[in-house]
Amino acid sequence: MSKPEDFFNYQNGVLHAGEVGIDSIAQKLGTPLYVYSEDAFLTPLKELSAGLSGLDHLICFAMKSNSNLAILKMLSQNGAGMDIVSGGELFRVMKAGVAPSKVVFSGVGKTVEEMKSALATGIYSFNVESLEELSTLNSIATAMRTPAHVALRFNPDVSAKTHPYISTGLKRNKFGIRGADILNVAKNLSSLPAIRLRGVSIHIGSQLTSLSPLNDAFSKTTELLSQLHEILGQPLEFVDVGGGVGIRYTKESPPSIAHYTKLIRKHFVGAKKPPIKIVLEPGRSISGNAGALITQVLFRKSRGKKEFVIVDAAMTELLRPALYGSHHQIVPLKKGDKKSKSIKADLVGPVCESSDCFASDYPVPSSIASGDFMAILSAGAYGFTMSSNYNSRPRPPEVLVQGKNFRVIRERETFHDLIRGESL
Repeated sequence: MSKPEDFFNYQNGVLHAGEVGIDSIAQKLGTPLYVYSEDAFLTPLKELSAGLSGLDHLICFAMKSNSNLAILKMLSQNGAGMDIVSGGELFRVMKAGVAPSKVVFSGVGKTVEEMKSALATGIYSFNVESLEELSTLNSIATAMRTPAHVALRFNPDVSAKTHPYISTGLKRNKFGIRGADILNVAKNLSSLPAIRLRGVSIHIGSQLTSLSPLNDAFSKTTELLSQLHEILGQPLEFVDVGGGVGIRYTKESPPSIAHYTKLIRKHFVGAKKPPIKIVLEPGRSISGNAGALITQVLFRKSRGKKEFVIVDAAMTELLRPALYGSHHQIVPLKKGDKKSKSIKADLVGPVCESSDCFASDYPVPSSIASGDFMAILSAGAYGFTMSSNYNSRPRPPEVLVQGKNFRVIRERETFHDLIRGESL
Protein backbone atom coordinates (compact mmCIF):
# COMPACT_ATOMS: atom_id res chain seq x y z
CA MET A 1 0.00 0.00 0.00
CA SER A 2 1.29 3.46 -0.83
CA LYS A 3 2.65 5.71 1.93
CA PRO A 4 2.26 9.49 2.20
CA GLU A 5 5.97 9.98 1.55
CA ASP A 6 5.60 8.23 -1.80
CA PHE A 7 3.97 11.39 -3.16
CA PHE A 8 4.96 14.11 -0.67
CA ASN A 9 8.73 13.97 -0.35
CA TYR A 10 11.74 16.17 0.20
CA GLN A 11 13.76 17.44 -2.74
CA ASN A 12 16.76 19.61 -1.88
CA GLY A 13 15.41 19.93 1.64
CA VAL A 14 11.97 21.22 0.59
CA LEU A 15 8.75 19.18 0.73
CA HIS A 16 7.35 18.64 -2.76
CA ALA A 17 4.15 17.36 -4.28
CA GLY A 18 5.11 16.04 -7.68
CA GLU A 19 7.73 18.45 -8.96
CA VAL A 20 6.35 21.49 -7.15
CA GLY A 21 7.82 22.83 -3.91
CA ILE A 22 4.92 23.26 -1.52
CA ASP A 23 6.53 26.23 0.21
CA SER A 24 6.14 28.25 -3.00
CA ILE A 25 2.41 27.44 -3.07
CA ALA A 26 2.02 28.42 0.59
CA GLN A 27 3.88 31.69 0.05
CA LYS A 28 1.65 32.55 -2.89
CA LEU A 29 -1.76 31.47 -1.57
CA GLY A 30 -1.36 31.64 2.19
CA THR A 31 -2.45 29.09 4.76
CA PRO A 32 -4.34 27.02 5.79
CA LEU A 33 -4.24 25.31 2.41
CA TYR A 34 -5.03 21.90 0.95
CA VAL A 35 -2.55 20.53 -1.60
CA TYR A 36 -3.37 17.40 -3.63
CA SER A 37 -1.22 15.25 -5.89
CA GLU A 38 -2.74 13.97 -9.13
CA ASP A 39 -0.27 11.05 -9.21
CA ALA A 40 -1.29 10.04 -5.69
CA PHE A 41 -4.95 9.87 -6.71
CA LEU A 42 -4.36 7.90 -9.89
CA THR A 43 -1.81 5.37 -8.62
CA PRO A 44 -4.20 3.33 -6.39
CA LEU A 45 -6.95 3.62 -9.00
CA LYS A 46 -4.62 2.06 -11.57
CA GLU A 47 -3.56 -0.63 -9.08
CA LEU A 48 -7.20 -1.58 -8.48
CA SER A 49 -7.87 -1.73 -12.22
CA ALA A 50 -4.79 -3.91 -12.74
CA GLY A 51 -5.83 -6.24 -9.93
CA LEU A 52 -9.25 -6.72 -11.52
CA SER A 53 -8.07 -6.90 -15.12
CA GLY A 54 -9.96 -9.44 -17.20
CA LEU A 55 -13.05 -9.12 -15.00
CA ASP A 56 -16.17 -7.12 -15.64
CA HIS A 57 -15.81 -4.46 -12.96
CA LEU A 58 -16.70 -0.91 -11.99
CA ILE A 59 -14.66 1.15 -9.52
CA CYS A 60 -16.94 3.77 -7.94
CA PHE A 61 -14.97 6.36 -5.98
CA ALA A 62 -16.63 7.06 -2.61
CA MET A 63 -16.80 10.79 -3.13
CA LYS A 64 -17.76 11.53 0.47
CA SER A 65 -14.02 11.30 1.08
CA ASN A 66 -13.20 14.10 -1.37
CA SER A 67 -15.85 15.76 -3.52
CA ASN A 68 -14.01 18.57 -5.33
CA LEU A 69 -15.31 18.83 -8.91
CA ALA A 70 -11.82 18.81 -10.43
CA ILE A 71 -10.95 15.63 -8.52
CA LEU A 72 -14.18 13.93 -9.61
CA LYS A 73 -13.59 14.88 -13.23
CA MET A 74 -9.98 13.68 -13.13
CA LEU A 75 -10.96 10.30 -11.67
CA SER A 76 -13.86 9.95 -14.10
CA GLN A 77 -11.58 10.64 -17.06
CA ASN A 78 -9.41 7.79 -15.80
CA GLY A 79 -12.26 5.29 -15.73
CA ALA A 80 -13.81 5.70 -12.28
CA GLY A 81 -17.50 5.83 -11.50
CA MET A 82 -18.86 7.37 -8.30
CA ASP A 83 -20.44 6.16 -5.07
CA ILE A 84 -22.78 8.86 -3.75
CA VAL A 85 -24.72 9.25 -0.50
CA SER A 86 -26.82 12.37 -1.05
CA GLY A 87 -28.64 14.52 -3.58
CA GLY A 88 -25.88 17.08 -3.26
CA GLU A 89 -23.31 14.52 -4.29
CA LEU A 90 -25.49 13.51 -7.24
CA PHE A 91 -25.54 17.17 -8.28
CA ARG A 92 -21.76 17.30 -8.02
CA VAL A 93 -21.12 14.20 -10.14
CA MET A 94 -23.44 15.51 -12.84
CA LYS A 95 -21.61 18.86 -12.82
CA ALA A 96 -18.31 16.98 -13.10
CA GLY A 97 -19.56 15.14 -16.18
CA VAL A 98 -19.62 11.65 -14.68
CA ALA A 99 -21.78 9.19 -16.63
CA PRO A 100 -24.94 8.34 -14.60
CA SER A 101 -24.52 4.71 -15.69
CA LYS A 102 -21.41 4.60 -13.48
CA VAL A 103 -23.04 5.95 -10.31
CA VAL A 104 -24.27 3.94 -7.31
CA PHE A 105 -26.35 5.57 -4.57
CA SER A 106 -25.62 4.39 -1.01
CA GLY A 107 -26.84 5.65 2.36
CA VAL A 108 -29.50 4.73 4.93
CA GLY A 109 -31.62 7.87 4.69
CA LYS A 110 -32.37 8.70 1.07
CA THR A 111 -35.20 11.21 0.79
CA VAL A 112 -38.09 11.02 -1.66
CA GLU A 113 -36.66 13.93 -3.64
CA GLU A 114 -33.24 12.29 -3.79
CA MET A 115 -34.77 9.06 -5.06
CA LYS A 116 -36.74 10.94 -7.72
CA SER A 117 -33.64 12.81 -8.90
CA ALA A 118 -31.53 9.66 -9.08
CA LEU A 119 -34.25 7.78 -10.98
CA ALA A 120 -34.64 10.64 -13.44
CA THR A 121 -30.87 10.80 -13.92
CA GLY A 122 -30.63 7.08 -14.67
CA ILE A 123 -28.00 5.92 -12.18
CA TYR A 124 -26.56 2.41 -12.31
CA SER A 125 -27.99 1.22 -8.98
CA PHE A 126 -29.45 2.11 -5.60
CA ASN A 127 -27.79 0.35 -2.66
CA VAL A 128 -30.98 -0.16 -0.67
CA GLU A 129 -30.49 -0.22 3.10
CA SER A 130 -33.92 -1.12 4.54
CA LEU A 131 -37.20 -2.78 3.63
CA GLU A 132 -39.09 0.48 4.07
CA GLU A 133 -36.68 2.24 1.73
CA LEU A 134 -37.28 -0.50 -0.84
CA SER A 135 -41.05 -0.07 -0.57
CA THR A 136 -40.79 3.71 -0.90
CA LEU A 137 -38.50 3.42 -3.91
CA ASN A 138 -40.93 0.99 -5.56
CA SER A 139 -43.81 3.46 -5.08
CA ILE A 140 -41.80 6.35 -6.53
CA ALA A 141 -40.54 4.31 -9.48
CA THR A 142 -44.07 3.08 -10.20
CA ALA A 143 -45.42 6.64 -10.24
CA MET A 144 -42.55 7.76 -12.51
CA ARG A 145 -42.96 4.68 -14.72
CA THR A 146 -39.22 4.13 -14.42
CA PRO A 147 -37.78 0.84 -13.13
CA ALA A 148 -35.47 1.16 -10.13
CA HIS A 149 -32.30 -0.92 -10.39
CA VAL A 150 -31.20 -1.95 -6.92
CA ALA A 151 -28.68 -3.89 -4.90
CA LEU A 152 -29.76 -4.92 -1.43
CA ARG A 153 -27.12 -4.01 1.13
CA PHE A 154 -26.33 -7.07 3.21
CA ASN A 155 -25.28 -6.64 6.84
CA PRO A 156 -23.09 -9.72 7.45
CA ASP A 157 -22.62 -8.99 11.19
CA VAL A 158 -18.84 -8.94 10.84
CA SER A 159 -16.58 -6.69 12.87
CA ALA A 160 -14.24 -4.60 10.74
CA LYS A 161 -11.85 -4.29 13.72
CA THR A 162 -11.60 -0.57 13.13
CA HIS A 163 -12.72 2.59 14.96
CA PRO A 164 -16.35 2.13 16.13
CA TYR A 165 -17.38 5.35 14.38
CA ILE A 166 -16.43 3.89 10.98
CA SER A 167 -17.57 0.30 11.55
CA THR A 168 -20.66 -0.48 9.46
CA GLY A 169 -21.00 -4.26 9.20
CA LEU A 170 -22.32 -5.29 12.62
CA LYS A 171 -25.97 -5.93 13.36
CA ARG A 172 -25.88 -3.14 15.93
CA ASN A 173 -24.88 -0.67 13.20
CA LYS A 174 -27.56 1.25 11.30
CA PHE A 175 -26.43 -0.04 7.91
CA GLY A 176 -27.74 -2.87 5.75
CA ILE A 177 -30.39 -5.59 5.82
CA ARG A 178 -30.39 -9.04 7.42
CA GLY A 179 -29.74 -11.95 5.09
CA ALA A 180 -33.08 -13.57 5.96
CA ASP A 181 -34.92 -10.39 4.96
CA ILE A 182 -33.02 -10.21 1.66
CA LEU A 183 -34.04 -13.78 0.85
CA ASN A 184 -37.64 -12.94 1.70
CA VAL A 185 -37.56 -9.96 -0.67
CA ALA A 186 -36.31 -12.23 -3.46
CA LYS A 187 -39.16 -14.65 -2.83
CA ASN A 188 -41.71 -11.85 -3.08
CA LEU A 189 -40.31 -9.68 -5.87
CA SER A 190 -43.64 -9.79 -7.71
CA SER A 191 -45.05 -7.51 -5.02
CA LEU A 192 -42.49 -4.86 -6.06
CA PRO A 193 -43.21 -4.46 -9.78
CA ALA A 194 -40.95 -1.43 -10.32
CA ILE A 195 -37.92 -2.96 -8.59
CA ARG A 196 -35.21 -4.65 -10.65
CA LEU A 197 -33.00 -6.62 -8.27
CA ARG A 198 -29.56 -6.56 -9.90
CA GLY A 199 -27.16 -7.21 -7.08
CA VAL A 200 -26.09 -7.45 -3.47
CA SER A 201 -23.82 -4.92 -1.78
CA ILE A 202 -21.80 -4.95 1.43
CA HIS A 203 -19.57 -2.47 3.22
CA ILE A 204 -18.32 -3.43 6.67
CA GLY A 205 -16.26 -0.35 7.51
CA SER A 206 -13.42 1.98 6.71
CA GLN A 207 -9.65 1.97 7.35
CA LEU A 208 -9.34 -1.83 7.43
CA THR A 209 -5.80 -2.90 8.24
CA SER A 210 -6.46 -6.64 7.90
CA LEU A 211 -8.11 -8.77 5.24
CA SER A 212 -9.55 -11.16 7.82
CA PRO A 213 -12.84 -9.25 8.33
CA LEU A 214 -13.31 -8.97 4.57
CA ASN A 215 -12.64 -12.68 4.15
CA ASP A 216 -15.41 -13.44 6.66
CA ALA A 217 -17.82 -10.95 5.06
CA PHE A 218 -17.11 -12.20 1.53
CA SER A 219 -17.73 -15.81 2.62
CA LYS A 220 -21.14 -14.90 3.99
CA THR A 221 -21.91 -12.88 0.85
CA THR A 222 -21.08 -15.72 -1.55
CA GLU A 223 -23.38 -17.98 0.46
CA LEU A 224 -26.16 -15.40 0.19
CA LEU A 225 -25.59 -15.04 -3.56
CA SER A 226 -25.91 -18.80 -3.97
CA GLN A 227 -29.21 -18.81 -2.06
CA LEU A 228 -30.52 -15.92 -4.15
CA HIS A 229 -29.52 -17.76 -7.32
CA GLU A 230 -31.67 -20.70 -6.27
CA ILE A 231 -34.66 -18.50 -5.45
CA LEU A 232 -34.45 -16.34 -8.57
CA GLY A 233 -33.47 -19.12 -10.95
CA GLN A 234 -30.59 -17.07 -12.29
CA PRO A 235 -27.51 -15.33 -10.90
CA LEU A 236 -27.53 -11.65 -10.03
CA GLU A 237 -25.75 -9.20 -12.32
CA PHE A 238 -23.24 -7.82 -9.82
CA VAL A 239 -21.86 -7.84 -6.30
CA ASP A 240 -20.76 -4.58 -4.70
CA VAL A 241 -17.94 -5.44 -2.29
CA GLY A 242 -17.80 -2.00 -0.65
CA GLY A 243 -14.86 0.20 0.18
CA GLY A 244 -11.19 -0.54 -0.16
CA VAL A 245 -8.51 -1.35 2.39
CA GLY A 246 -6.96 1.14 4.79
CA ILE A 247 -4.02 3.43 4.22
CA ARG A 248 -0.89 4.18 6.15
CA TYR A 249 -1.21 7.35 8.22
CA THR A 250 1.71 6.77 10.59
CA LYS A 251 2.69 3.20 11.53
CA GLU A 252 -0.22 1.16 10.14
CA SER A 253 0.52 -1.82 7.89
CA PRO A 254 -2.60 -2.25 5.74
CA PRO A 255 -2.77 -5.02 3.14
CA SER A 256 -1.74 -4.20 -0.40
CA ILE A 257 -4.25 -3.55 -3.14
CA ALA A 258 -2.88 -6.61 -4.94
CA HIS A 259 -3.73 -8.84 -1.95
CA TYR A 260 -7.15 -7.18 -1.66
CA THR A 261 -8.08 -7.83 -5.29
CA LYS A 262 -6.72 -11.39 -5.00
CA LEU A 263 -9.17 -11.96 -2.14
CA ILE A 264 -12.04 -10.63 -4.28
CA ARG A 265 -11.12 -13.07 -7.05
CA LYS A 266 -10.90 -15.95 -4.56
CA HIS A 267 -14.49 -15.47 -3.39
CA PHE A 268 -16.38 -14.24 -6.43
CA VAL A 269 -14.52 -15.60 -9.47
CA GLY A 270 -14.08 -19.23 -10.46
CA ALA A 271 -14.96 -21.98 -12.90
CA LYS A 272 -17.79 -23.24 -10.68
CA LYS A 273 -19.21 -19.76 -10.06
CA PRO A 274 -21.46 -17.89 -12.50
CA PRO A 275 -19.86 -14.75 -14.01
CA ILE A 276 -20.64 -11.72 -11.91
CA LYS A 277 -19.67 -8.08 -12.24
CA ILE A 278 -17.53 -6.68 -9.42
CA VAL A 279 -18.35 -3.20 -8.13
CA LEU A 280 -16.09 -1.47 -5.60
CA GLU A 281 -16.51 1.73 -3.58
CA PRO A 282 -12.99 2.80 -2.54
CA GLY A 283 -12.66 6.26 -1.03
CA ARG A 284 -9.86 6.68 1.49
CA SER A 285 -7.63 4.14 -0.29
CA ILE A 286 -7.64 6.44 -3.34
CA SER A 287 -7.77 9.91 -1.78
CA GLY A 288 -6.27 9.52 1.71
CA ASN A 289 -2.58 9.85 0.90
CA ALA A 290 -3.25 12.19 -2.01
CA GLY A 291 -3.60 15.33 0.08
CA ALA A 292 -1.83 17.42 2.72
CA LEU A 293 -3.07 20.28 4.86
CA ILE A 294 -0.47 23.05 4.91
CA THR A 295 -0.39 25.30 7.96
CA GLN A 296 1.81 28.05 9.38
CA VAL A 297 3.08 28.41 12.92
CA LEU A 298 1.57 31.39 14.72
CA PHE A 299 3.14 31.14 18.18
CA ARG A 300 5.07 28.96 20.56
CA LYS A 301 3.93 28.70 24.12
CA SER A 302 5.72 27.12 27.06
CA ARG A 303 4.09 26.09 30.32
CA GLY A 304 6.71 24.45 32.48
CA LYS A 305 7.48 21.09 30.92
CA LYS A 306 4.59 21.44 28.48
CA GLU A 307 5.25 22.94 25.04
CA PHE A 308 2.63 24.14 22.58
CA VAL A 309 3.00 25.01 18.92
CA ILE A 310 -0.04 27.03 17.81
CA VAL A 311 -0.77 26.88 14.07
CA ASP A 312 -3.29 28.63 11.84
CA ALA A 313 -5.08 25.43 10.78
CA ALA A 314 -7.73 24.01 13.09
CA MET A 315 -10.35 21.33 13.56
CA THR A 316 -12.41 23.44 11.15
CA GLU A 317 -10.04 22.37 8.38
CA LEU A 318 -9.25 18.81 9.57
CA LEU A 319 -11.75 17.33 12.00
CA ARG A 320 -10.45 13.74 12.12
CA PRO A 321 -8.08 14.11 15.12
CA ALA A 322 -10.82 15.75 17.21
CA LEU A 323 -13.56 13.38 16.04
CA TYR A 324 -11.73 10.05 15.90
CA GLY A 325 -8.54 10.67 17.86
CA SER A 326 -6.76 9.96 14.59
CA HIS A 327 -3.04 10.41 14.01
CA HIS A 328 -1.34 12.09 11.04
CA GLN A 329 2.31 12.57 10.20
CA ILE A 330 3.22 16.24 10.60
CA VAL A 331 6.40 17.50 8.98
CA PRO A 332 8.06 20.86 8.31
CA LEU A 333 8.06 22.11 4.72
CA LYS A 334 11.78 22.77 5.01
CA LYS A 335 13.86 19.92 6.35
CA GLY A 336 16.29 20.92 9.08
CA ASP A 337 19.79 19.70 9.77
CA LYS A 338 19.85 16.01 10.72
CA LYS A 339 21.92 16.95 13.77
CA SER A 340 19.36 19.48 15.01
CA LYS A 341 17.51 18.55 18.16
CA SER A 342 13.77 18.04 18.52
CA ILE A 343 11.32 18.72 21.29
CA LYS A 344 7.92 17.27 22.08
CA ALA A 345 4.99 19.62 21.80
CA ASP A 346 1.23 19.71 21.38
CA LEU A 347 0.32 21.01 17.91
CA VAL A 348 -2.90 22.94 18.37
CA GLY A 349 -5.17 25.23 16.38
CA PRO A 350 -6.82 28.55 17.27
CA VAL A 351 -10.40 27.28 17.66
CA CYS A 352 -11.91 27.67 21.12
CA GLU A 353 -12.10 23.94 21.92
CA SER A 354 -9.59 21.84 23.84
CA SER A 355 -10.14 19.11 21.25
CA ASP A 356 -8.63 21.40 18.60
CA CYS A 357 -5.37 19.49 18.75
CA PHE A 358 -3.64 17.75 15.85
CA ALA A 359 -1.08 15.87 17.95
CA SER A 360 0.05 15.61 21.57
CA ASP A 361 3.69 15.32 22.66
CA TYR A 362 4.70 15.22 19.01
CA PRO A 363 8.38 15.61 18.01
CA VAL A 364 9.05 18.92 16.26
CA PRO A 365 12.30 20.76 15.53
CA SER A 366 13.49 22.67 18.59
CA SER A 367 14.10 25.65 16.30
CA ILE A 368 10.47 25.81 15.13
CA ALA A 369 9.26 29.40 15.18
CA SER A 370 6.47 31.72 14.14
CA GLY A 371 6.17 31.86 10.35
CA ASP A 372 7.40 28.32 9.70
CA PHE A 373 5.24 26.14 7.46
CA MET A 374 4.21 22.58 8.31
CA ALA A 375 2.35 19.85 6.43
CA ILE A 376 -0.22 17.52 7.96
CA LEU A 377 -0.03 14.48 5.69
CA SER A 378 -2.64 11.90 4.64
CA ALA A 379 -5.36 14.56 4.69
CA GLY A 380 -6.86 13.91 1.25
CA ALA A 381 -9.78 11.90 2.63
CA TYR A 382 -12.36 13.37 4.99
CA GLY A 383 -10.36 16.58 5.27
CA PHE A 384 -12.01 19.32 3.28
CA THR A 385 -15.30 17.40 2.98
CA MET A 386 -15.70 17.50 6.78
CA SER A 387 -14.52 21.10 7.14
CA SER A 388 -16.75 23.77 8.64
CA ASN A 389 -17.12 27.48 9.31
CA TYR A 390 -17.11 27.06 13.09
CA ASN A 391 -15.81 30.22 14.80
CA SER A 392 -16.74 31.96 11.50
CA ARG A 393 -13.58 30.71 9.84
CA PRO A 394 -13.55 30.77 6.01
CA ARG A 395 -12.71 27.39 4.52
CA PRO A 396 -9.29 27.03 2.85
CA PRO A 397 -8.44 26.79 -0.87
CA GLU A 398 -7.67 23.50 -2.57
CA VAL A 399 -4.80 23.08 -5.02
CA LEU A 400 -4.09 20.21 -7.43
CA VAL A 401 -0.47 19.50 -8.43
CA GLN A 402 -0.01 17.95 -11.84
CA GLY A 403 3.64 17.26 -12.59
CA LYS A 404 5.50 20.58 -12.70
CA ASN A 405 2.36 22.68 -12.39
CA PHE A 406 -0.37 23.40 -9.89
CA ARG A 407 -3.77 25.02 -10.16
CA VAL A 408 -6.32 26.27 -7.67
CA ILE A 409 -9.38 24.03 -7.82
CA ARG A 410 -11.26 25.88 -5.06
CA GLU A 411 -10.75 29.47 -4.06
CA ARG A 412 -10.35 30.44 -0.42
CA GLU A 413 -13.67 31.51 1.08
CA THR A 414 -14.11 35.15 2.05
CA PHE A 415 -15.90 36.74 5.00
CA HIS A 416 -18.71 37.61 2.59
CA ASP A 417 -19.07 33.90 1.75
CA LEU A 418 -19.72 33.27 5.45
CA ILE A 419 -22.90 35.35 5.47
CA ARG A 420 -24.21 34.55 2.00
CA GLY A 421 -27.88 33.68 2.33
CA GLU A 422 -28.30 35.37 5.71
CA SER A 423 -30.44 38.42 6.28
CA LEU A 424 -30.90 41.00 9.01
